[in-house]
Amino acid sequence: MTAQLTRRDALQTLALAGASAIAGVSSARAAASPPNHELDGVLQAAVHSGHAPGVVAMAATDQSILYEGAFGLRCHGAPAKMTTDTTFRIASMVKLLTSVAALQLVERDKLRLDEPAEKIDPELASVPVLDGFDAKGAPQMRSARTPLTLHNLLTHTSGFSYPLWDPNVVRYLKCCQTNRKLPRKPLAFDPDAKWSYGGSIDRVGRLVEIASGMPLERYFHEHITGPLEMHNTVVNLTASQRAREASVHRRQADGSFKPEPPEKPTVTKMFSGGGGIYSTAPDYLTLLQALLNGGSLRGTTILRPETVALMSQNQIGDLEAGIMKTTNPSLSSDVDFFPGVRKRWGFGHMITLDPVKDGRKAGSLTWAGLLNTYYWIDPASGIAGVIMMQMLPFADERALKVYRQFERGVYRAFKSA
Repeated sequence: MTAQLTRRDALQTLALAGASAIAGVSSARAAASPPNHELDGVLQAAVHSGHAPGVVAMAATDQSILYEGAFGLRCHGAPAKMTTDTTFRIASMVKLLTSVAALQLVERDKLRLDEPAEKIDPELASVPVLDGFDAKGAPQMRSARTPLTLHNLLTHTSGFSYPLWDPNVVRYLKCCQTNRKLPRKPLAFDPDAKWSYGGSIDRVGRLVEIASGMPLERYFHEHITGPLEMHNTVVNLTASQRAREASVHRRQADGSFKPEPPEKPTVTKMFSGGGGIYSTAPDYLTLLQALLNGGSLRGTTILRPETVALMSQNQIGDLEAGIMKTTNPSLSSDVDFFPGVRKRWGFGHMITLDPVKDGRKAGSLTWAGLLNTYYWIDPASGIAGVIMMQMLPFADERALKVYRQFERGVYRAFKSA
């Protein structure tokens, strides 16, 4: 293990201004924000102005809740109000859990970051690279120049790229409709050549299953969500969790919201780890607190401090991360959460190398889910936050405005002096 991980000091938290508002709070799930908190007004105004149909937002230190608030409706036009225990589809925010699972197995020497991943999953040995298209538009395929590693998969430098933000993959998939002999999911480039957001973490999930000998859903329960008491973070909802579920809304041309048809209750048997999970804001904040605290929370350890530190370290050198141009504006706007801020990738998160004005400090960690759920971890300030909405398109301009306003409000109220 020591040969694979660079030891760094555990993440440290700083004393926070406004701590008196949370004095005496012993449970990280207890409400800590005073009535009529400034942040209440920020989020309530966002709902009233039509920026979001409903929102749940929370912030915390490694041990205590700083703020929690829920505003608006679970479904536009229906009576049920947002509450802090509202169930959300968090989509790609599950990638952080899958990354944690893989790094747990690295600690146990069942996975290795820099060995060819095909040693664990032979299917990764023969993934071809899309090398452009010929004059007739036919895709040109070749073998990868270097083998895929877990490091590539965890950092999105593998070559697996989502069609939602890659026009070459969109073009390739159209070719697959007429030529069924083409491989369905090639690499868009050689491993280590670029950063591109895609289905890499689905493959990580499969590596976790093979190395651990159990389905990923069960692995999560036994090694992450169960020990951390994240009982509302699940692949399949119970009846009570479904009754608390927020509806997905789609932004209309006039700026209003239209609810999508309700989900039909189904049982998911195949779960890959890149998406397709449910959670609540308090549950997900629990995971963030554990990572902010160096991998432990309330006597439960999910990762060693040096592994958590490795997650927050730039793992992709000078490659730019986190800028994605959409191929389908109805599902996603163009993505650049922090224009002008240098962005890299660690293990599980995007890293903002520079401070964000009136918000998080340099070295903060973040990512999101397709339906406009977002989180961040700021080790330098000792603050983590999560904000959940359920709407399309992803990176909606007004949803991001709500996110930014919430973040600025958190730091205005609670940042260290």
